[in-house]
Amino acid sequence: MDELTKTILLTGFEPFGGSQTNPSQLVALALDGKTIGRCQVKSAVLPVDRTGGPQALLEKMALYHPNAVMCLGEASRRAVVSVEKIAVNWMDYRIPDNQGEQLSGLPVDPEGPAAYFSTLPVREIYEQILAGGIPTEISMSAGAFLCNQVFYAGLHSLATRDLAVPMGFIHLPSLPEQASRALSPYASMSFETSLRAVEIALDVIEKRI
Repeated sequence: MDELTKTILLTGFEPFGGSQTNPSQLVALALDGKTIGRCQVKSAVLPVDRTGGPQALLEKMALYHPNAVMCLGEASRRAVVSVEKIAVNWMDYRIPDNQGEQLSGLPVDPEGPAAYFSTLPVREIYEQILAGGIPTEISMSAGAFLCNQVFYAGLHSLATRDLAVPMGFIHLPSLPEQASRALSPYASMSFETSLRAVEIALDVIEKRI
């Protein structure tokens, strides 16, 4: 493959849970078509839908044949950028998805392993975002909603097809405008700060593929 045409697939999610926006969607769309070193970013927004979300991710992976995949999601009560380490084979939705389904105690794939580790350089991404002055953490739980489900489904698809495509997930805090509408105040992060964190992560990934 031409060294100047490598591709990183970057995904976010549509708004959910009654919100009118989603930081992961805004960041993914802002970076669509951008050049990061030798790579071009191809972005997609996934539906918050038990079947449509994973299906949309796999379709975009098949369409773009990316050299790396980075998925983004919103973690509304987290105060920092969370670089996820583990995707678990478990769905236990705390709220219904955007189709009104609320799954409880089900595996993502009955035939799959209990968990997968991110295949991106999690520690290096964490360290570089932190060095950029942005609050961040390495997280050991991507939850049990669509974020974790999509993360697991993507890793499982790559593993079962024996494709050496690194993939990972980052959770972004809510935006200040979202937090300001809540009944009780909670932590948030500006769009610009979240955008910069993801740009740093993509720069780390570009150097590894």
